[in-house]
Amino acid sequence: MGRLDGKVALVTGGSKGIGQAAALAFAREGAKVIIAARTQATGEEVARQIEKAGGEAVFIRTDVSRGAEVKELVSRIEGQFGRLDCAFNNAAIFGGATLTADITEEAFDSEVDLNLKSVWLCMKYEIQLMLKQASPGGAIVNTSSLNGLGGVPGGSLYAMSKSGILALTKSAAIEYATQNIRVNALAAGAFDTPMLQGILTTTAEKTQKQPSDIESMYNERIPQGRIGRPEEAAEAAIWLCSDAASYVTGHSMIVDGGMSASFR
Repeated sequence: MGRLDGKVALVTGGSKGIGQAAALAFAREGAKVIIAARTQATGEEVARQIEKAGGEAVFIRTDVSRGAEVKELVSRIEGQFGRLDCAFNNAAIFGGATLTADITEEAFDSEVDLNLKSVWLCMKYEIQLMLKQASPGGAIVNTSSLNGLGGVPGGSLYAMSKSGILALTKSAAIEYATQNIRVNALAAGAFDTPMLQGILTTTAEKTQKQPSDIESMYNERIPQGRIGRPEEAAEAAIWLCSDAASYVTGHSMIVDGGMSASFR
């Protein structure tokens, strides 16, 4: 028996990385899974993996930075499943390392839209459905980052957007606490995802080192001595959405192998 038997769960950014691991985990725990992402081929492949394992999944191509597309996504979920019990708002980008004064207005708008506005848009329509459905309520988890806990030289846009997610999460958690909607954040550390591998490769090119050397340096900063597996982040999201976390809302769960323990 799964922890989410009979539930309907949405995972944005579900075509790769932590989102892919989460979509598979939600399905393994008994949920019907909606995968939303911009990349159709990989998103459909994740849905096929779930169905091959005996689960139920559907992929809906969505750019979550666009309000009309998010509204349509949630409308389709309502039409097909009748409700939404869990939402893991995980889609994000890293626009690249740039000093604050060198950031263009276009880059600012793009990263804020894809990382922060997208979470607000998803919450807006998810909450509206959760409030009106039969047996109102639900659980929302928003992916933030260790970078949202402080300043990041060369990554101010990413840090700002991920910090904003924490404030947005806590505010919504307070607003809807009496209406059976829980809202929490996953503050993720370093996980072996395509995004992180891209950062390691870019850093290696800039410093004329091997990516493996950069990864080793990264590992040295983590008390557990290793970069996390996406499945480990997915497990945290599953727990926050499950009944085991019924009294947890407005929480920022840091999952980072102890990386931030010395300063938080």
